[in-house]
Amino acid sequence: MKACLLPAPAPIETNPLKFTEVAVPRPGRGEILVRVHACGVCRTDLHVVEGELPPRKSPIIPGHQIIGVVEEPGADAQRFSKGTRVGIAWLHRTDGSCEYCRAGAENLCDHPSFTGYTVDGGYAEYLVADEDFVYPIPEGFADEQAAPLLCAGIIGFRSLRLSGIKRGGRLGLYGFGAAAHVAIQVARHWGAEVYAATRDVRHQRLALELGAKWAGGTLAEPPVKLDAAIIFAPAGEIVPAALKALKKGGTLALGGIHMSPIPALDYNLLYQERVVRSVANNTRQDGEDFMRLAAEIPIHTQTQRFALSEANQALNQLKNDAFKGAAVLVCESRH
Repeated sequence: MKACLLPAPAPIETNPLKFTEVAVPRPGRGEILVRVHACGVCRTDLHVVEGELPPRKSPIIPGHQIIGVVEEPGADAQRFSKGTRVGIAWLHRTDGSCEYCRAGAENLCDHPSFTGYTVDGGYAEYLVADEDFVYPIPEGFADEQAAPLLCAGIIGFRSLRLSGIKRGGRLGLYGFGAAAHVAIQVARHWGAEVYAATRDVRHQRLALELGAKWAGGTLAEPPVKLDAAIIFAPAGEIVPAALKALKKGGTLALGGIHMSPIPALDYNLLYQERVVRSVANNTRQDGEDFMRLAAEIPIHTQTQRFALSEANQALNQLKNDAFKGAAVLVCESRH
């Protein structure tokens, strides 16, 4: 099969992904072989490719926002029949037995594996997945529009929940890429006012098109104080500005898996019970709840299509905020 293989982390400007032929994987017990139709391009993939996330498997096939169809079930895999359209997300498997899994917090599992990071992912024509961590995809979403829901959507949804935003509340979104352009649709559906701070004027326009009350530069001060905020950009220098924009008792959720260093904070930015919290991975319940809501709203994703062989190009453009919404790799042989 064709796949984009990362032999070793390197700057994306060097085009480190090699489009090459590799063996089709075989599904093990409780696993399914999935033929990939589309795979979203996530900033986490960029962190993996450039080594900002320490390598856990090398070489690795990145990608964790995958839409495809079941090609072959492994032994004891009975949840999905051949030909079923499914989605595969970041959380590949958990141990199911650590204190966090037992407490319903599998996103914090002590011994997890992650799609496209510790196991091969979806920048390929096929991959294997644990059937218990695979999602059925609602009707009504084309493959390319559904792919960003598997991480940008799910993590954005978890970030919204952890921010504590309530109906009628004022929410700040810092960075307006794939996750934010989905999260704003959920927030508006919940009746929240949204204020978007992002460096690219095109992304500011997109935020306004999607119902933001205001859009300005990354460090610009919104015209009102916020009840909650989410930082999607991997930039620690945004934290003080976002805290300054919060009302008393507000929560700032950090939605990225990687962030540059956060500057020293004046205690007055935190005082009066403001909260800063990170968002780590997702639970399967997050994914199931979000997929139902995505179909109910329904969510509309804006995507830019790339061939699987153009993964380096897509990641280069992602790094430079060169498109609105989300990039999606499409397998030429999907039909």
